Amino acid sequence: MPAKPPATSPVTSRRLMAIAAATLIAAAAPATFAYAAPSAGVSPTTVAPGGRVALNLDGCGTRIGRATSTAFSEVRLTPGNSEATNLFGSATVFRDANPGTHRVTFECGSGERVTVSLQVASGAARGGTGGSIGSMSPGQVAVGGALAAGALGAGIWVLRRRAAGTGAA
Repeated sequence: MPAKPPATSPVTSRRLMAIAAATLIAAAAPATFAYAAPSAGVSPTTVAPGGRVALNLDGCGTRIGRATSTAFSEVRLTPGNSEATNLFGSATVFRDANPGTHRVTFECGSGERVTVSLQVASGAARGGTGGSIGSMSPGQVAVGGALAAGALGAGIWVLRRRAAGTGAA
């Protein structure tokens, strides 16, 4: 005959139930507070006037959001997934935006706000030659041009000589 398990008292059962309930509440707490503190970002964080930035608002828990700044017009943010945990948008920085730091305020549909910084660089980004000509002297540019012209002339001379040799035979 098997031995009987020891009987538990009502006090022990209540304690076990309380511990189990506390464990469940602690495990569910991160999911409950997932929308407590939204976060936001602007990419890139430094942009020239007339440039575009991507806007991201995470953790709102609503399907509605917006971003405002002195650097661009108000932007309505749209959900990036069905749970609406991420809201996205993009903006074009005003061409006449003042250089310096601009505040970008993100607002959830529930009224929660997050503010981040956007740096507007003075002037446009350098393009084209990438600044390679700026460090050359006029003499270096002249020598480079003369070498390029000499190489072009030599190439033409070789091609004409080869064509003349082929037609004579």
